[in-house]
This record gives sequence, C-alpha cells and structure tokens, in this order.
Amino acid sequence: MTSRPALPLVCALALGAALASIGPALAETTKPVVTEIADTAGAYLAARQAASAKDFTEAAKWYDRALPADPGNPALLEGAVTAYLAIGNVTLAAEKARLLAETGSKSQIGFLAIVAADARAGDFAAILKTEKAGDSIGVLVDGLVIAWAEVGTGKVSEALNDFDKIIKTPGMEAFGTYHKALALASTGDFEGADRLLSGPGGDAITQLRRGMIARIEVLSQLERNPDAVALIDKTYGTQLDQGMADLRKRLAAGEPIAFDAARTATDGLAEVFFTIATAIGDQADDTFTLLYTRVAAALRPDHVEAQLMTARILQKLGQFDLATAAFAMIPPTDGAYVAAMIGQAESAISSDRPGDAVTLLQTLATARPADLDVQVALGDALHRQDRCDLAIKAYDAAIVILGPPAPNNWPLYYKRANCQNTTGNWPAAEADYKLALKLDPAEPRLLNELGYSYVDRGENLDEALKMIQQAVAISPDAGYIVDSLAWAYFRLGRYPDAVVPMEKASLLMPVDPIVTDHLGDVYWSVGRKREAQYQWHRALSYKPEDKDAIRIRHKLDVGLDQVLQEEKAAPPSTSGTNGG
Repeated sequence: MTSRPALPLVCALALGAALASIGPALAETTKPVVTEIADTAGAYLAARQAASAKDFTEAAKWYDRALPADPGNPALLEGAVTAYLAIGNVTLAAEKARLLAETGSKSQIGFLAIVAADARAGDFAAILKTEKAGDSIGVLVDGLVIAWAEVGTGKVSEALNDFDKIIKTPGMEAFGTYHKALALASTGDFEGADRLLSGPGGDAITQLRRGMIARIEVLSQLERNPDAVALIDKTYGTQLDQGMADLRKRLAAGEPIAFDAARTATDGLAEVFFTIATAIGDQADDTFTLLYTRVAAALRPDHVEAQLMTARILQKLGQFDLATAAFAMIPPTDGAYVAAMIGQAESAISSDRPGDAVTLLQTLATARPADLDVQVALGDALHRQDRCDLAIKAYDAAIVILGPPAPNNWPLYYKRANCQNTTGNWPAAEADYKLALKLDPAEPRLLNELGYSYVDRGENLDEALKMIQQAVAISPDAGYIVDSLAWAYFRLGRYPDAVVPMEKASLLMPVDPIVTDHLGDVYWSVGRKREAQYQWHRALSYKPEDKDAIRIRHKLDVGLDQVLQEEKAAPPSTSGTNGG
C-alpha cells in the first residue's frame, strides 16, 4: 500500500488564500490555477467520500476527475484501481495500476489488477515476469498464481512442483491439493486428480460446493457415475439445491459430465481468486473480498458462484444497482437462476422499489409455480408492501409445496401467522403460531409473538406471561422481547413490575417510537407523569406511524387516563404485534 498523501489539500487551500490577497492584476492572471486546484481538491474529497460510502461508481468518476492535476499521485491511482475493480472494470483498473507501478509504488491491489488483465489476455509469461520482479498479492496467492501461470505457458512439471510446495506449507495444504487436482484434470489426468481429491485432505475440499462439483466431474470422466451419485447422497442427503439435484439426475441417467471446474489456466486463476474470497469470507473487509470475486468473475464470466458472491457482497454494502447487475449475469438455464432472481427482488426492496420486486417475483412464480423459494420470496415481498391478503396466498402455495413440515420450516408458518394477524383472522394466526411453536418450541420470536398477541387481546394472560418470560430468558438482550415482558406486566395491572424491564427495553432500543411510547405509559401509571410526558415527546421525535403519533399527542394534551377512558378499553398496544 502507498503512504503518500493523496493531495496536498492544506497547501492548496493556503495557496488559494494567498492568491486571493494579491493585487487585482496578479489575482486575475492566477485565477484559473486557483480554480483548478480547488476543483481537484473537491474531486479528491468527493472520491474519498464516495469510496467511504462504498459508492464505487461515483468514486471511480471522481478519482478520474482528480487525477489530471496530479497524474502520478500513488494514493489517487490506488483509489482509482480499487474503485474500478469494485465495479468490475478490470481494463481500466489495470490501466491505472500500470501507471501506479510506474511511480515505483508496490501495491497489492494494483498487482491484483495487472494479473487479472494479463490472465484475461492469456499473457501468462507477463504474469511470471511481474512475479519475478518482486510484486506480490500475498504469499498463498502468489504461489497459486505462479503455478497456474506455469500451466498456461506449458511448464506443467514446474507447476506441479510449485503446487507441491504449497501442499507442504502448514495451513495451505487444502489449497495446494485442490488446485493441483484441478491442474491435473485440466490436462486430462483424471486419475491423478481423483487420487488427490479422494486422499487425505479431500474431505475438506468437498465440503465446499465448488470442490464437490470438481470431484463429481472427475468421477464422471472416469466413468464412475454411480460413485458420484453416492457421494452426493452421502454429503447432502435429500437436501439438494436445484443445481445439485439436476446434476444428480444427469449422473443417475448415465450422462457423462464434462470437466468444467477449470478448463484452462485462466479458469484456474479465476478459481484461485474465488477460493481466496471464500476462505477470507467474513474475516476480511467486504471491499477487499469483493475485489477477489470481481477478478474471478472477470476471468470467467460463467463462474456462477463468483457472480452470486459478488452480488451478495454488493447487497451487504448497500450497492443495490451493482448487485442487480451481478445477479443478472446468471443465465436462466443455470440451477442458481432462481436464487439470482430472488436476489434481484431483494435488491429492489432494499432500494425502496417493492413494486418492482413483486412484479419480478410474480412473473417468476408464474413460470415456476412449484418452486418453494419463489413462493416464499413472493409472500415476503407482498408482506413488505402490506398486501397481506395476497401474501397469505403465496405462503399458502409454499406450504402446499412444502408438504410435511420439518423443524426448520417454522419461519414460513410464523410469517403467515403475522399476516393472518394483520388481516384480523386471529383463529388462523393462532393456529399457525402454535404449529410453528410445535416445530421449534424454544424459538424466542415465536414465544414472544404468540405471548404478546395474547397480551394484546387480553387472553390467556398467565400463559402469555410465561411464554414471554421464557423468550426473555433465551434472548435477554432482544429489546422488543423485553418490551413485551414489560407490556405484559402493564396489561396485567402490575405497573411497578413493568418499570425495570421497560427501562431495559428502552436502553436496548433507544430510538424506537413504540418502546419509548410504552415507557411513557408505564411511567404515567406509576405516578411519574413528568417523565412520562418527556418520553412521549421523545417517541414523537422518532417518527412513529401516523395513528400512533395522533394518540401520543392526545396523551400529551389530556393525559393517559383520559385517553383510556375515551377508548373505553384497557391500555392497548400501539403496534398490534411486537415481532423483531
């Protein structure tokens, strides 16, 4: 990494002030220089801000605007390399990286971009030359890159020796074994690849989906389809995703499966970067992981797992347009297509475009009416739009497809129950909550939701309190559940008992309008009326729903007692449900 300041901003601002104080003639002649410096400083600041916000598209644009005034600035160049790699533009990233290298800077990210560009061009000799010049991405990556570049230049024996060195390095055995097996298979030595994948360390490789697929393809090339089917059944049982189910079906039918995991040295290098991205996972900064998945996808656009991982990282970073574009790279013929379409819908929802998500999922549900994941995703999208009547129909369809439920299916019944509750069909909601609890009796969200609903309705209050107490014992730091406990005490008329859990809930969820409003009600009921009014004012500042805001203002005007008298009811919940 470089350490040179990206731009002498203090000097630029000082120079601007000095020039402004010089006589009119000189100021007039130097005004364009001041403007240029100010523009450059502004572009740099905009680039840094965009990069900090993970808005890589904007960052790339602003780095490009800043560079002309200081084209040899290493920090500007490295920032541009990072931004262009993050948006998947390897060509421009490598262009900036070569300029960065000319400054004498040693940059891991810059070298990554150069290797990616050379690999995509099939210039493996250039990769070896750059490695020998002392540039580095990292010890493990360098070793794998050199070995695959040697495969690309026809130096297979040297490559295998280099893979063996990695295998003998503590902590790197699985990486070396996997990539040596891929290299052997790419040259037609499926027997050698099978020995590695079925030998010591092979189990660690096949725990990863890509490693499993590679071994299955090797077995099929050795005309051992039954062994491949047995391996799938042993590893996954009956819980197969669509892609693996299709692959098993083809194997069982005796169809030979081509070796596709790494057909060429370029494919091998793509697998290197995807392997590293998978290994570092959540341990590394998301942007850093994204650069590796982007390179993997650039080297091999049909690398579905790399495209999906890229899209999901971009979703996590809040870059939903870029995520949508990455999901769109998955072809309809691929087993991961449904997951990609659902991912696009999730991005649309996160971008405040729930209508687009519903339209996309309705189209997908029409095309694939028997797909459980599609029906659940459609129900979720409709639920987010408060269209619970239609969401229930989607959940109904999903439950029919599901068949006899397993313990891990409780969320589906929980979601349908929440929708039933919202639409006022309490008997149906209660039945779904109870069924979900039967599937997972210790799930705190279920205990809380059913218990809170009972409290809200004034039914089964003793049972409800026990449910919520159990939920709090399981999740003592879940603010909304602690709020439920306090509210149960409140509804039972045990106002002093409600104070401590209500205050804890407020600490856990300090800017939640419902919890804050509840705290005000509890304070009022124990005679702490000034504190109650203060909490109601706070609740209003957190932008509650309109109906809740109207009620809070009325409490401030006339007090809680008068409001309850007008409502002619026990203290109601302000939310209807208290799920997290």
